[in-house]
Amino acid sequence: MPIMKRVVSLYADRSPLYEELNERAKDYARDLGLEYVWISHEGYSPEAAVEALREADAGIIDVDPFNGEMFSRISDRCRLLVRYGVGFDAVDLEGATRAGVAVARTSGANAQSVAEMALAMILAAKRLLVRARKVVESGVWSHSIGSELRGGRLGILGFGAIGRSLAEITRGFELDLYVYDPFLPAGVAERYGAHQEDLDTIFRECDAISVHVPYTKQTHHLVNAERLALMKRDAVIVCNSRGNVVDEEALADALRKGRILGAGLDVFAVEPLPADSPLLSLDNVLLAPHDSSQTTEALWNIYKCALDVTSDFFAGRELGKEFLLNPEYAARARRKGGA
Repeated sequence: MPIMKRVVSLYADRSPLYEELNERAKDYARDLGLEYVWISHEGYSPEAAVEALREADAGIIDVDPFNGEMFSRISDRCRLLVRYGVGFDAVDLEGATRAGVAVARTSGANAQSVAEMALAMILAAKRLLVRARKVVESGVWSHSIGSELRGGRLGILGFGAIGRSLAEITRGFELDLYVYDPFLPAGVAERYGAHQEDLDTIFRECDAISVHVPYTKQTHHLVNAERLALMKRDAVIVCNSRGNVVDEEALADALRKGRILGAGLDVFAVEPLPADSPLLSLDNVLLAPHDSSQTTEALWNIYKCALDVTSDFFAGRELGKEFLLNPEYAARARRKGGA
């Protein structure tokens, strides 16, 4: 009987929900021929992560940074690191490749939940619901005039699994969909009833913009003062991809001066959001603590996808490019006698 590959998960703090999810993951892993070990994220440190993963064939990690030195220290045994979620800006892919460690992500597993959160933030921003709550709390009722989403133009920046899910769930709003994604294969936008446009056109013409691009050097402050100045005064913008994609100072300034109607952010340049952030004083922005994927459905999908990717990897099945982030690892791994 073949020896089970050991998978160590460094994701989630202890709570009844995560206890249940990890027990379920353990059973699912066993059916795949994997030994699943969960180490609570409570008290996480880079040193503790390295020590745990040195005794693993594969690891599953959260959003914590993982640098080249850490990869070199786990690479004697650990052949694969899977990132819960989609973003990978905190992972040193070059360092992983040098160490011969494959890095993958759970692409698409949380797409529906993140897309639903984006739509919720768009609707909340269009109807100024944060301001409405504050009015009720004040005891002096007044009305703020919002705007409807139906029949308008929705711009989606980044048309991967999440962007496409958003396009699907907004069909009933009869929207004109504008898409920006320089890496999108030909014909994909058209299949969703959308058409590709440049950034300036989207910022100038759309009534709502939803940001779903990864964070890279190229997308740093993609949403900046110049582009916000192009937007309509009754337009809104939301982002639940990565914080540094949005220039928060510029957004706060545009909101404060009424240059746009409203906004929603679930991600920030620094998390938790600093107490002196100008965003906290505004009543036309909805703020959330990076929890767009925090639904019971998405969480299980992420666990399941991470284990499926791990099983496929050790079975020698090719991982699609939407999952494997550093295919170059293989040449280095062969030289080391790895996978």
